[in-house]
Amino acid sequence: MRITKRTNIAVRLLMYCAAHPDRLVTKSEIAEVCNISENHLAQVINQLSQLGFLTTQRGRNGGMCLGMAADAIRIGEVFRHVEGNLPMVECFADADNSCPLTDACRLRLALRDAAQAFYASLDEITLDALVCDNTDLLKILNPVVCARQSVSQAG
Repeated sequence: MRITKRTNIAVRLLMYCAAHPDRLVTKSEIAEVCNISENHLAQVINQLSQLGFLTTQRGRNGGMCLGMAADAIRIGEVFRHVEGNLPMVECFADADNSCPLTDACRLRLALRDAAQAFYASLDEITLDALVCDNTDLLKILNPVVCARQSVSQAG
């Protein structure tokens, strides 16, 4: 099974927002840190905001943040919504299926079961579990440190 670029971008975007919970983040900073085209990112931002995973604010001081708590965002749900009903194999597509074996194919059933198990496994993972206490990830995502914390840590 191959995950689409859109889903990959969606998860990176959500992780970035989860790593910056106390402020609005911008499309340009996410694009730079996560190595994503701003055009692709804009499409995913729109989709995730429509689904309620993100809240966006337009304008000079605009940006985005998570639309719900990170521990309420299940990665399986994100994958299902973003991947949509893309068929894993030709025989899963109603219109474009030209396989003559479809009606008798046991592999089709096995693949359907495997896909369901894949999503069920991802349902066990929250966005919070991907980000919380993941110091290596947080270094990469470079969260902004509050000036007060820097001063108190130095002293």
